[in-house]
Amino acid sequence: MRRDEIKTPALILDLDHLDRNIEIMTAWAKSAGVSLRPHAKSHKSPDIARRLLKAGALGACCATIAEAEALAAAGITGLHITSPMTTADMLARLYRLLTRGADIMVVADDPRNVDALGKIASEAGRKLPVIVEIDVGTKRTGCVEIDDAVALAKGIAQNKTLSFAGVQAYWGHLQHLMPFEERKARVALNMEKMRKLIAALEGAGLPPQIITGSGTGTHWIDAQHKVFTELQAGSFVFLDSCYGPLPLSPDGNPFTTSLFVAAGVVTANRPDSVTVNAGYKALATDSGQPQPVRGIAQGASYRFMGDEHGVIDFDPGAPRPELGAVIELVTSHCDPTVNLHARYVVVRDDEVVDEWPILARGY
Repeated sequence: MRRDEIKTPALILDLDHLDRNIEIMTAWAKSAGVSLRPHAKSHKSPDIARRLLKAGALGACCATIAEAEALAAAGITGLHITSPMTTADMLARLYRLLTRGADIMVVADDPRNVDALGKIASEAGRKLPVIVEIDVGTKRTGCVEIDDAVALAKGIAQNKTLSFAGVQAYWGHLQHLMPFEERKARVALNMEKMRKLIAALEGAGLPPQIITGSGTGTHWIDAQHKVFTELQAGSFVFLDSCYGPLPLSPDGNPFTTSLFVAAGVVTANRPDSVTVNAGYKALATDSGQPQPVRGIAQGASYRFMGDEHGVIDFDPGAPRPELGAVIELVTSHCDPTVNLHARYVVVRDDEVVDEWPILARGY
């Protein structure tokens, strides 16, 4: 099947660009002396996780217990759940993962969670590694104060069925900050808090073996500080339109877009626009409009027009797509867009070569 013959709407994954992005990131990480545990919340796919492992990744980060379940069931090792597991449902599912032998560690930011984690680890007959998270300005999860993080680490170390594995910090609020020099300066301030936390833990006899965090937008900056032992960047595999224009290092942005949403033209009776069958149910809405990039003249723009539809406007006199034509768009935010689809249609150039299920959707 050709790329422009697929059923729409569809999530298209360009395999050559995906593999190139993975190769670039893993080669860079090796040269920078830092490990990669890429975040699966971006791709939610055992097939992509395997490609990353084969390229040298330590494992995969998971934002939800569902992501961890799907990847563990597919045999992915080195899993780290980056969000606290606190509810009865989360803990029960974590217990089942432990009893099934999943290679997994978790994060905590509250002493009230330690006993619950210790209890399920004991019942599963496992020693559960726990990472302490520190809040570095995102104000989402993590211990607010350094003293709280040290006390939490002590509590974990004193629990017979838990092991203190290290610390986590993620400055999500800085990933898209512009200009680049401002992003760099803000990261430097957060790194000072990290260094103070590490020193405090070392002073308490609890040197962290793992220091994990970072993201696509700050991975190069973070590595220069030689604080993180591993990076969690994930969106680099796809490079959505929020990350695409960003300089990620002084040399720019080495990654290319590999993820597209294909939409079919369902109405073409206006001189300067067409309607396509991809709307809120096919494309993320939180980070701006998708960008038409294939199957239509340069300069076209997209507008959401409901659950199932969008309108693509183009300049007067520009060639108008035919009824039934397929137009491809770059999503503004890859993670939630992937969560809206059941599979990737995998392509090389203009040919469909495979389909990969997106198994780690939902909760």
